Amino acid sequence: MKFQVLSLIGHAPHPLTGELPSAADRFEDVLAVGEEAERLGYDALAVGERHAGAFLSSSPTAVLGALAARTRRIRLLTGVTVVAILDPVRVAEDYATLDQLSRGRVELVVGKGAEAGHFDLFGLDESRQWDLQREKYELLRRLWREEEVDWEGEFRPPLRKVTTVPRPYAGPPRVWHGSATSPNSTELAARHGDPLFTANAIQPREAYARLIGHYRERFAAYGHDPARAHVAAGSGGLLIAGSAREAVSRWKELYEAKVAQSFRPDLEGKAGYNTPFRTIEDAVAGGPQLIGGPQEIIDKILGWHEVYGHDLQSVTVDGFGLERAEQTDMLARFAEEVAPVVRKEAPTTLWTS
Repeated sequence: MKFQVLSLIGHAPHPLTGELPSAADRFEDVLAVGEEAERLGYDALAVGERHAGAFLSSSPTAVLGALAARTRRIRLLTGVTVVAILDPVRVAEDYATLDQLSRGRVELVVGKGAEAGHFDLFGLDESRQWDLQREKYELLRRLWREEEVDWEGEFRPPLRKVTTVPRPYAGPPRVWHGSATSPNSTELAARHGDPLFTANAIQPREAYARLIGHYRERFAAYGHDPARAHVAAGSGGLLIAGSAREAVSRWKELYEAKVAQSFRPDLEGKAGYNTPFRTIEDAVAGGPQLIGGPQEIIDKILGWHEVYGHDLQSVTVDGFGLERAEQTDMLARFAEEVAPVVRKEAPTTLWTS
């Protein structure tokens, strides 16, 4: 298995102290933690894209560009690129530029986004979100694979003999499809033979397993080689301690305060927004959060792997307001005590020659 560190660059007051770091300090945290993740042997860094709420990730290309300048090996992903609200020409240009700057380390994870409200912000009809997603993604594919593109669609003006520049570094970057609640995303990924990135962050495992099952079934139905159906999985945050008991004792107040802070009453009952794992004990037992000692976390990831068959595991350490030193310590423990066991037990062909 491969491992990724994801940041959505949250910028909410600390759930217990109310302290709020400056935006500049939060960006520096992300860059410093990214450098440390490369040193520790992680395979990828990812930056989310949010345009509403308590986040600073509205310009992931800028942040990933800074990470590209401060790293040399690690892959750079998005989590997700909200193609549904963006101009595919701009996406093609921006990420091909980043791909050149990083010498081919870029991969996209595309999706419609998990933040309610960004369709209104960009003057788009949320009820057409899947039509927007499909059309814009399919144009992006052509822009990275063809030159002098002629195209007409519903949501932007026609293109006549357009070649976006720069071209990607060494052919079109791999594009994953982010999947959280709807088979629309799994269908789109399967149709084009693309890999799938399951959110695995809010709902019980069974909800994500159904979507992955749909993806694999449709992937084969479209005639693609099932061996190419790579799957990645997110997680609802990493809190690692010496044991599950120690983790519960140490992080209970923080975890439950963060859940309460993040609760969206206007979205109650809508899948993919409010976690049903309101207590830390529930999260440890059955949630998508990675909370506990190294062995509990190993067992949870391998349990997911039995069901998902995934190749890439994403972890997040900055979602609970931890200090930078705590974040890097947690990444180090995971890299030293969890990752080697899981890599051995769940080998993958992803990102191998």
